[in-house]
Amino acid sequence: MKISDIRIEYALKSLDIKDVENEPLKQFKNWFDEAVNAKVLEVNAMNLATIQNDNTPNSRIVLLKGIEDGLVFYTNYNSTKGEELKNNPNVAVTFFWAELERQVRFLGKVKKVSQKESDKYFFSRPFSSQVGAWVSPQSQTIPDREVLSKKEKMLQEKFTPETISRPPHWGGYRIIIHEAEFWQGRPSRLHDRILYQLDNNGNWSISRIAP
Repeated sequence: MKISDIRIEYALKSLDIKDVENEPLKQFKNWFDEAVNAKVLEVNAMNLATIQNDNTPNSRIVLLKGIEDGLVFYTNYNSTKGEELKNNPNVAVTFFWAELERQVRFLGKVKKVSQKESDKYFFSRPFSSQVGAWVSPQSQTIPDREVLSKKEKMLQEKFTPETISRPPHWGGYRIIIHEAEFWQGRPSRLHDRILYQLDNNGNWSISRIAP
């Protein structure tokens, strides 16, 4: 089969502007709950796009870990994404839930969550993941996997679940959004698209845009 011949006709649901919430995070929570109930695979996986020093985009999949006053995720602050976010806080995020024929896009800026919030999430993770945050010099070149294995073993012997601490270079970001688009697949590629935009007074405008 040719790649150009691959297509799916979307007809599962519809999206009307009169049915959406007045704020995008409320609407997103509704859709997220539906996706969880539909057992969407990796439901909290999101594509995070950042800006490199040469103003070109860079992207990767990260996991959403909260929807409190924005979209929260956690990472190594010294990683490539961390360095890019330090230099330019503007980001774009995309969720795609194929099982529901839905996509959600966000534009916004990041700010670090509080140390207390980072601690709370870090200590909710399995001990192996806590150790992993100490082990990996994320995004740096390493000679082989053996480096990671040896360091992991050493730190597993050094730490216990009671004595381990959160690495100072590891924590969370909150994406404060100013634009959001909810996309529902429809027949004939005439998809439903509802756009939220934040004005200078902090009010959300809602409009339908063409597919």
